[in-house]
Amino acid sequence: MRFFEDMAIGQRREVGSFTFTADSIRTFAAQFDPQRFHLDEQAGRQSLFGGLAASGWHVGSVCMKLMVADGQRQAREAAARGEKVAVWGPSPGFRELRWIKPVRAGDTISFASEIESLRASEKRPEWGILQGRNTGTNQRGELVYSMLATAFVPRRKTNS
Repeated sequence: MRFFEDMAIGQRREVGSFTFTADSIRTFAAQFDPQRFHLDEQAGRQSLFGGLAASGWHVGSVCMKLMVADGQRQAREAAARGEKVAVWGPSPGFRELRWIKPVRAGDTISFASEIESLRASEKRPEWGILQGRNTGTNQRGELVYSMLATAFVPRRKTNS
């Protein structure tokens, strides 16, 4: 993971891809979002989705999983280079969550995050606050998922 000082507005990070299968869609839905169009192909065909569709929460959960895995990879690489590893703080939330197009069985979604804003925390000078647009794009290049996430990022140095 990077420190606040190492970031710039517009930086983009590709975090990975995931292929949604009918089994993974139904398994997630059965446990977390048991709506008929996430559980049954026929019910999905009769819905606005036109077929079995992944829960938006499933898509968001996959995005989070890939972002954490990418951050862990970056931390391992920094440690291997002998660099100090930035340990990010919690997220105070997100806004603008959008499930733009259905994610169907067989779709491969590629996830990315782009920094939209950076500012120093007024109350906690050892932290910066990042807002990043997390997106998912299917194999046809169509945007299917978007949200604006906020995170506390450690500062390498402070002016206090």
